[in-house]
Amino acid sequence: MIGPTVGSSRSDEDVEEAREEQAERPRKSRLAWALTGSGHDFTACLEIIRELRELDLFLSKAAAEVIFLYTRERKPFPPGIRLIRDTTASAPPVGRFYDGWYHTLVVAPATSNTVAKFVCGISDTLVTNVFAQAGKCRIPIIVYACDTKPVHDSMAPHRMVRLWPRRIDLENTARLKEFEGVVVVEDMAALEAAVRARLAEVGERGAGRDG
Repeated sequence: MIGPTVGSSRSDEDVEEAREEQAERPRKSRLAWALTGSGHDFTACLEIIRELRELDLFLSKAAAEVIFLYTRERKPFPPGIRLIRDTTASAPPVGRFYDGWYHTLVVAPATSNTVAKFVCGISDTLVTNVFAQAGKCRIPIIVYACDTKPVHDSMAPHRMVRLWPRRIDLENTARLKEFEGVVVVEDMAALEAAVRARLAEVGERGAGRDG
């Protein structure tokens, strides 16, 4: 399979969508990763995705828009990564969670908007839909929430900026930590450790340069 290109033309996206509709079930369950448009450790998350090499990547509309603000590569993902875009209201690919395609869902990075929808039970985007369906199927979920501290530095497209998350943002992250089957991590080291531990549990190769 040719590696998917983000930022492609409409005809290219149609080809990718048709390919995804015809995608065969993997021989064994794999990792699902949902990528949102947050710039917080965005490129670091891409590095983990590249290292894992085989997973299904659910890409939010915002992530598709900003990805080339953070990387100049036109094909940032290896061929073993299947790219699933947010292009339909019904999000048909989420049905794969019912059929045992995935053993784990990772959402990283997760914007404050996405976390707010998670805790309110809103499923109106591809990312919020896969979160809901993974939960309903009792598939373990790892979320790297961006707003976990009163003050933190985050990468904007052209420079690092200092942010002061609102109280509601911090409260939503705290509420998400109470969800059954959901592990919320607060930095890249914790994300890598959680992903490595989960992959070891299911017998797959771990992430990280020492994994």
